[in-house]
Amino acid sequence: MIQIFKHSLIFIVLTALSQLGGLAWLISICFKRRFITFLVAYTSLSASALWLAPILGREPLPCFETNGLKMQSKLYCILNRHYVAPELREVLFDFSSKIQTDHPNTKTLILDANFPFLTGFPLLPHLSHHDGRKVDLAFYYKDESKYLPGATKSPIGYFAFEEGPTDCPQNFLSLRWDLKWLQPFWQNFELEPLRMTSALRILSEDKRVGKIFIEPHLRIKLGLESSKIRFQGCRAARHDDHIHFQL
Repeated sequence: MIQIFKHSLIFIVLTALSQLGGLAWLISICFKRRFITFLVAYTSLSASALWLAPILGREPLPCFETNGLKMQSKLYCILNRHYVAPELREVLFDFSSKIQTDHPNTKTLILDANFPFLTGFPLLPHLSHHDGRKVDLAFYYKDESKYLPGATKSPIGYFAFEEGPTDCPQNFLSLRWDLKWLQPFWQNFELEPLRMTSALRILSEDKRVGKIFIEPHLRIKLGLESSKIRFQGCRAARHDDHIHFQL
């Protein structure tokens, strides 16, 4: 019974993290060299997804830089969290080209996107990344004097918050984590306002983009007015560490 519980728990965790990890674990428990078998099975399943997902309507985003665009961390690729609908992939590449035209040498970093298969399959801890039509982008940062291409405050692009006023109450039942204890560990970078403003303007002017989520205090700080730029609500995760947009 204990073994069944252990394997069930591992299956659930690996599936929640990477979609394919749970299946790889089920394969591995049939063999003596479980860890090696798991690695081989997971690598094989993930490699197969690169070929199969486009047939079923999902495209992988670049893990290595392509035209100024790439996943912020290889971890997102390893965990199969870098898949989107073909139209969203096209929007991202068009966006990257436009912002590079406005600001040469700009590196656009992608955070969580979606898994390769099954519309409706949750991408935790997100509430809405379940259909390949939503994606998160890292903020653009600078030091005291210049833009820092490809830099983020935190190693995964999330949870380095830009503090500002909010009307949201403290509520432990929401995903609006403050993580104040974590903030001193991040790089002491500032938002790069020119690229941030250009990015949100380009996205809001793209007819294919439906909604953009960012905290109201940042929208006001950057001087942006668009019906597409919205507040995600108090129960969802904070959006003063990344940009969320969707078709």
